[in-house]
Amino acid sequence: QVQLVVSGGGSVQAGGSLRLACAASGVTFHRRSMAWFRQTPEKPREGLAGINTEDGNSTIADPVKGRFSISRNSAEMTVYLDMNDLKPEDTATYYCAAGASPTGWYRLLPALFSYWGQATQVTVSS
Repeated sequence: QVQLVVSGGGSVQAGGSLRLACAASGVTFHRRSMAWFRQTPEKPREGLAGINTEDGNSTIADPVKGRFSISRNSAEMTVYLDMNDLKPEDTATYYCAAGASPTGWYRLLPALFSYWGQATQVTVSS
């Protein structure tokens, strides 16, 4: 059974940092696209960062480029999202996703991902 377990959300003041982790189990870690998304009640699910778990190639969406980064630890089958210089507009529910699509990691389209971790809330106060 595929499982993605997300940890690391919470509350932080503007300018602060958080690290989210997504630990995968029951799925072949290599040759996967994994990505981070976020959603608010006002906006549709937004792709933030994606990584090819086989070669480590990654992409960061423009709204968070320069502040967010994605990385992987293949031995631990875990993908991380490091968020720096957080802003109140980063407040959202964050999700981790995994899929077999070879393009998902850079297209960041939710439909390309088959597996989703549980939501984690990130709240940034001004």
